[in-house]
Amino acid sequence: MAEEAERTEFEYTYTYDNFTVLFYGDRVYIGETEYPIGQCVVDVMNLNDTCLLEINRRMLSFVQSAQHMLEEDTDGSVQEAQEKLAFALELVAELPVYRDLNIDWEASHHIIQDIRSDEEFWRQIKRPETKERIAFDEVIRRIISVGEHLRLFRKQVSLMLEGYFEPLSRRNSDAYAEGYFKFSCDMVDLSDQDHGADINQSFPVEVSFVPMFAPSGSGKIILAERARFSELLDFLEIEFYRGLAIGNAPRRCHNCGRYFLLTSGYNTCYCNNIAPGETERTCRKVGAHRKEAQGKEKRTPAQKEYDRTYNRLKSRKQRGKISKDEWNTVVAKAQELVARSERGELSDDELKQKLEEL
Repeated sequence: MAEEAERTEFEYTYTYDNFTVLFYGDRVYIGETEYPIGQCVVDVMNLNDTCLLEINRRMLSFVQSAQHMLEEDTDGSVQEAQEKLAFALELVAELPVYRDLNIDWEASHHIIQDIRSDEEFWRQIKRPETKERIAFDEVIRRIISVGEHLRLFRKQVSLMLEGYFEPLSRRNSDAYAEGYFKFSCDMVDLSDQDHGADINQSFPVEVSFVPMFAPSGSGKIILAERARFSELLDFLEIEFYRGLAIGNAPRRCHNCGRYFLLTSGYNTCYCNNIAPGETERTCRKVGAHRKEAQGKEKRTPAQKEYDRTYNRLKSRKQRGKISKDEWNTVVAKAQELVARSERGELSDDELKQKLEEL
């Protein structure tokens, strides 16, 4: 079995439009890197808009040169198109997922010259409606759509997270399913279709199951799902919904505004990164202190009186003046007095007097 598994180890050489990832349990393996499912979507959500806009700008510049190249068919026009393609792919190579794959980006520096060197193939590409031209146009489409597709994906995910997941009181797969159901129904309504109609969430992917050594290098043999993709967006869509299915979802930090991966059952609105303006404290620590301070500011006079009484009684218990049972009894009485005050049965002065008697 070990020998067979070794023969099916992960392949690490891909192209931007033909790459493979592994899904196993709640993890995804990209190249030699392991992530919790959903982390790649988080990384995309945290991309700078300026980066995606620059990718679009470079891609459009390449398309213009490619059109000129097909019309002119000169060494100069081919060289110009080649240089602009390589210039655009420099940014694509730094995108999440792509940066972990062992893609030979250097090959992009002469791919157009290589295509042109096949005279018959090049002749067919220059003719509209040939299968070679259709295939060539499809490759161009995939190249130039990367930046724009990511921008639209981020917009849709942000809408879902902020409008439908943020109000959830629970953070697990069942809660996310309910949130997604409401989102999909609203999207159907906006499309003027029947309420509850299915939204197509199918993606082209080639799947196989293989026994293999874990890419992490642990020596463990696993039965992994190997999925082959032709577009980055298809992988991100699948990873996002796989994450929801196991209870993982991106969430925007209420302190720094960046996204982080919230895993199943864990409900916090702060990330674990160093907080802005801090050198050691994380957003989670800063946020907790801020939340506590805000909570104290919003407490009613009755709740503030209860806090003082609670601290006084706690001090008496710690000094051994009252037993644990007496402590529990008197705290319960204090809570009941506060509840009566909030129902209007006691004035603030009456509440203060009765609490002082405890």
